[in-house]
Amino acid sequence: MSLTDVIDGTRQAVQADRHNAAVSFSVDHALVANTATVVDVRVREHAFIVDEPSALGGTDRAANPVEYALAALGSCQVITYQFWAARLGIPLDTVRVTVDGDLDLHGFFGFDQSTRPGFSDVRVAVELEGPASADVYEQLRRAVDEHCPVLDLFRNQTPVTTTVR
Repeated sequence: MSLTDVIDGTRQAVQADRHNAAVSFSVDHALVANTATVVDVRVREHAFIVDEPSALGGTDRAANPVEYALAALGSCQVITYQFWAARLGIPLDTVRVTVDGDLDLHGFFGFDQSTRPGFSDVRVAVELEGPASADVYEQLRRAVDEHCPVLDLFRNQTPVTTTVR
């Protein structure tokens, strides 16, 4: 099934009933027994682990949470570029994205309460290849910036509710 088929099918389903546009995602996490930092993550039928590098007390068996956050942003960018290129009829041969983020450990470790624990700066570098003009790819970039869900998470405050049982 092509992206345009997905776009058209979704448009029809949402036009038939606006509630068809509402989706929810769920991810389960559990600390792996006898470890301090290895987390087992389950998403639908998929599983992966999260860890910390040894310099942060981990075993370096996998990427850490902030690396996965950057990976989520980069992956969402690649997918959103493909989606919007198809939606707008823009020819696109290649999409490459590199995401870099700066984080000050003063915030995470609580060494300085005035330092936020999250990223202080995130940079997204996108490389597009195809036969269209630079102006057309700039139009595509604007569409992606307006519609990329993970970019939205990075740019805007999202309500989060935490409960402990």
